[in-house]
Amino acid sequence: MALAATAQATDTAAWTRKDLLGLRELTAEEIRLILHTAESFRGISLRPIKKVPALRGQTVVNLFFEPSTRTRTSFELAAKRLSADIVNLAVQSSSLSKGETVLDTVRNLEALKVDILVVRHAAAGVPHLIAARSRAAVINAGDGAHEHPTQALLDLFTIQEKQGRMEGLRVAIVGDIAHSRVARSNIWGLTKLGAQVTVCGPPTLMPARVEELGVRVTYDLNEAVRDADVLMLLRIQHERQESRLVPGLREYRLRYGVTRERLRAAKPELLIMHPGPVNRGVELDSEVADGPHSVILDQVTNGLAVRMAVLYLVAGGGKAEDADA
Repeated sequence: MALAATAQATDTAAWTRKDLLGLRELTAEEIRLILHTAESFRGISLRPIKKVPALRGQTVVNLFFEPSTRTRTSFELAAKRLSADIVNLAVQSSSLSKGETVLDTVRNLEALKVDILVVRHAAAGVPHLIAARSRAAVINAGDGAHEHPTQALLDLFTIQEKQGRMEGLRVAIVGDIAHSRVARSNIWGLTKLGAQVTVCGPPTLMPARVEELGVRVTYDLNEAVRDADVLMLLRIQHERQESRLVPGLREYRLRYGVTRERLRAAKPELLIMHPGPVNRGVELDSEVADGPHSVILDQVTNGLAVRMAVLYLVAGGGKAEDADA
């Protein structure tokens, strides 16, 4: 199996980075190490007592400057299941709302001897800025339209789990590519692991020179669906658009919405993925989101194991096999 091959490939691999800031800078071997470590942690959530002492005595702070449901909750549960102490900092009621700078907030948290900062921010590069000036390990939980590495890692984990391989798979990413940090991280991760990536969406939502990232571009959703082993849908990023780049949601759905009718030409084993939140009836109809091709809830489940793995590794967990508990 592919997971067994991954385990063999990571037997001697070790994590040496202080932070996880993006997939662009990671090697294929480092990505495989994270996925193998996540496999080691996946069974913990199925136990009667869903805890291991791997991070006992460590303190994790969720520092989220943007709204989040899945990512923040997943990191919180991941830290608790590793027996770490977890603090969710409410930015709106913190000193940041009084004018304190992000770096001053981080310095004060460091004075309290925290070990790991999980950072989400609307501006690209903020987690990198913090990591360069922080003793604590920093995990990027999404920065602007730049990267969202743990989302891409859980997507890779889910694809590998369901398809049994990554090499040679055809993955189509459909939607607002220009404003999507999820698309960028997935492009880096998928291409490094040997998948063939196609991006599809309106020309106004397609980054300039995106082909330079090693992907193919199409503006025809029917073509993307027909060729894909995996179809990854993205929502319209209203909060990141400076102007109206599509005529309207109805028009978008007619051209790029995935319906049951459009899936008639798809491969029987096609996977439908979405990072959430889903705009039902826009990029994805409910009968597709809840249908047999969908692995959207599996992505959420796998996100917990992946984030446990990332917390463990940046805390100094070392080799993947050390995570077995």
